[in-house]
Amino acid sequence: MGPPPSISNDWSYSKWASHARYADKVKLPHNQRHFYWQAGVPREERLQSEKYWTFISRDLPSFSSKDATFFGFNPKEQKGIQCRFGERGVTAATHYDAGRNMVVMIKGAKRYILSPPIACPKLGIVTKKHHPAWRHSLLNFGHMNFLDDDVNGKSMPSEERAWLEIAKEAPSIDTVLKAGEVLYIPSHWFHYITSLQKSAQCNTRSGRHKEGNPHFGGHKDVLACVGGGA
Repeated sequence: MGPPPSISNDWSYSKWASHARYADKVKLPHNQRHFYWQAGVPREERLQSEKYWTFISRDLPSFSSKDATFFGFNPKEQKGIQCRFGERGVTAATHYDAGRNMVVMIKGAKRYILSPPIACPKLGIVTKKHHPAWRHSLLNFGHMNFLDDDVNGKSMPSEERAWLEIAKEAPSIDTVLKAGEVLYIPSHWFHYITSLQKSAQCNTRSGRHKEGNPHFGGHKDVLACVGGGA
């Protein structure tokens, strides 16, 4: 399963965008480097005069409003706005967020695979709090296609195979989020994200809902799986 395969760099947005267009054009293979760009604003920005707002707050008024909106329904618990720009093939490992999450797709499309809190023990979540991948999984769900493949399956490490056999039984649902659409991810729900093309997506979180759902679970299920700090 290995360590998270990522490094930070100093690319500008224009340099990243150029590479993202190239990735779409040539259908960049999975074994070549993929790049990801992000920007955001802290929660304090929305409390300032609007004349000091950056373009992110100005362009997403439903996310930056001081008053409750359909998208930011608990302004006091808003954690700022995060915007993520992905190119074809960029993947975010399975993880959960404590805050109730509203995700809006501005450009392109991403595939989301979601699993409820009760699925936590089946997803190979890193439980060591000081580990760089804490509350994330190191499993590559794309490798599930190889479980019954005589060629690729035999070269798969035994530990990875064992975990994927467990993970394939986890309750899950998937959807493709396209430009102009919004996805609500409840507290403690796991999500695995793949950018299908050059994409831009922003999200904001509005407080935590610990109770969850009797059928899908909630904070107590994640706490039992991950441990203190979940």
